[in-house]
Amino acid sequence: MRLLLVGHGKMGRMVEALAPEYGFDVAGVIDPQSPRHGGGPEDPAWSGIDVAIDFSTAASVVANATTLAKRGIDLVVGTTGWAKDEPALRSAIADSGRGIVVAPNFSTGVVLFDAIVAHAAALFGPQADFNAFLHEAHHAAKADAPSGTALLLKRTMEQAGYQRKIDVASTRAGFIPGTHTVGFDGPAETVTLTHAARDRSAFARGALAAAKWVHGKRGWFTMQDVLGIAQVR
Repeated sequence: MRLLLVGHGKMGRMVEALAPEYGFDVAGVIDPQSPRHGGGPEDPAWSGIDVAIDFSTAASVVANATTLAKRGIDLVVGTTGWAKDEPALRSAIADSGRGIVVAPNFSTGVVLFDAIVAHAAALFGPQADFNAFLHEAHHAAKADAPSGTALLLKRTMEQAGYQRKIDVASTRAGFIPGTHTVGFDGPAETVTLTHAARDRSAFARGALAAAKWVHGKRGWFTMQDVLGIAQVR
């Protein structure tokens, strides 16, 4: 299948390096900051593209994805920070009849971690002596804080039945790929659950798996759909 990369930063280049393992031929790049930039989403060069993977910027997601979907291209979006524009993109995807997988984190481990956190929140919810906290750490260059994954985990806990305040904290330092810790603290004990990424390849591999899965489908999907995991939403 022919793959278009929207965004050619560290994540885009990682996806490009791993794409052949998943049966993709990288046909081009949309990224004005990259020497590989081949034109905007309306460029004729992208005719015949099967799937586009977007790791770009929040400001460009909706416009790029809307145009590409209208051209019959399925989508995978890993860019975060554009939640306020989600209704507009949902409408555009519905009108286009294409498929899209949207996730704040494409790591298989994080998706499974989210399911574990949901179960823990349901257990600790009725225990009034326990308070919950969530801490996430990423590299210094990551713009959004809290991260999209942290917001996802917080929403998961609330929807699983934890109704008390969840304290959320963020760290931005160095080159941390991503660490998320959920904790429940009681009068004399603490329970913590942690997911730590060792490098970005987990996210790139998940995005490529999602790209294979979504091709030919119609509608709005998440990584829970890709992996066949019931969602607590």
